[in-house]
Amino acid sequence: MAQKTLVVKVPPSRAADIERRLAAGTFSFRSTPHALLSVKGEGVVAVLYESGKLVVQGEDPDGFVLAYVEGAAPVQSAKKPATPTPDSPGLHAETVVGSDESGKGDYFGPLVVASVRLEPEVARKLANGEVRDCKQMSDEAVLRVGAALRAHVPHAIVKLDPPQYNVEHARWRNLNPLLASLHARAIGQLSSPGMHVIVDQFGNEKLLEDALRPLDIRLEQRHRAEELLAVAAASVIAREQFLLGMRALSEAWALDLAKGAGHPVDAAARRFVALHGAAKLGEVAKLHFKNTQKLGLR
Repeated sequence: MAQKTLVVKVPPSRAADIERRLAAGTFSFRSTPHALLSVKGEGVVAVLYESGKLVVQGEDPDGFVLAYVEGAAPVQSAKKPATPTPDSPGLHAETVVGSDESGKGDYFGPLVVASVRLEPEVARKLANGEVRDCKQMSDEAVLRVGAALRAHVPHAIVKLDPPQYNVEHARWRNLNPLLASLHARAIGQLSSPGMHVIVDQFGNEKLLEDALRPLDIRLEQRHRAEELLAVAAASVIAREQFLLGMRALSEAWALDLAKGAGHPVDAAARRFVALHGAAKLGEVAKLHFKNTQKLGLR
């Protein structure tokens, strides 16, 4: 059956009610920037953004809305994101480094920053392929395309597994300065003085400017930077590495660790503590999240 996309408007106040309905189904909750809710399952991927726009992609988005969302109002028929062409703003006539992160909104699993260096000729070849913002891709596609990218484009990956993440977060006491330092480490492995570097803006611009100043690069910070091919490629590799990290942790601890930070994650955290004890939680989770407080451990 062909994939369809449906976009509807939902009052943000309804997010909690929709989440409760979805938690009773067979959905996996995911982390998506600027989203109140993001799930995958039952043949669809659905994201409720902070603006109240709900985007549902899959075989039967109308059925999903009828089953799980009350009072939704049509917005428009969303089109499949266009593949960048050599003349599109997603490509450049110069070598570009793009950088993005994954896992910062997920209670379980690592925090990953990935950077990609794209030469113009390589970018033109990728423009006709599957590389796009990882939020618009299934986990299966991310794993496949991410592995292919790592085999063919220069890249750098900086990953903090939960034990190291908890130490670093306690030292920085704030996620954004920590993210800036990780981006600087990854970008520093690929860039040269004067090179154009693009990063999806995640906080005060000065944080990243200060972290990257020693590299003497031309830094561009922008919202929705994943629309550009170099950043999209970085987002795919970062997400691939996060998914692989989640898989490894789930196998090592014999427990399905849910993505995101919603109700399924709370349930998985309770199961983890029951099986392995609270002292081991920092081996798989980012302890400063509110999910830890819900367990009554701190």
